[in-house]
Amino acid sequence: MSNVPAELKYAESHEWSRLEADGTVTVGITDHAQAALGDVVYVELPETGAHVNAKGEIAVVESVKAASDIYAPIAGTVIAVNSVLDGAPETVNQDCYGAGWFFRLRPDNAADLSNLLDATGYALVCENDSH
Repeated sequence: MSNVPAELKYAESHEWSRLEADGTVTVGITDHAQAALGDVVYVELPETGAHVNAKGEIAVVESVKAASDIYAPIAGTVIAVNSVLDGAPETVNQDCYGAGWFFRLRPDNAADLSNLLDATGYALVCENDSH
């Protein structure tokens, strides 16, 4: 079973979200997603200031196996991107819940996070994916 931290919220499309103390939301891809992708070789991040709708395409991650779209788990405005990934995309494989985050949003409505899956719900999605 892949690593599914209990304090995070999850989208069925394999993004995680963490509500920060300042009310912003940090987003990345899950351990399940990075493992399925294999070695990440490139991440195309959104522009700071871009507004995105929930479930809207916002970024792309490319691995030796495939390219995958990354979707915004909730609606909001991008306030920061992880520029570390420009020079070291493998950080996603090494620390997907820490240094390998993708972007931060100022949510239109932070309550939208409650529409996402908790760790138990996401673990079931991953279990069903592997069948």
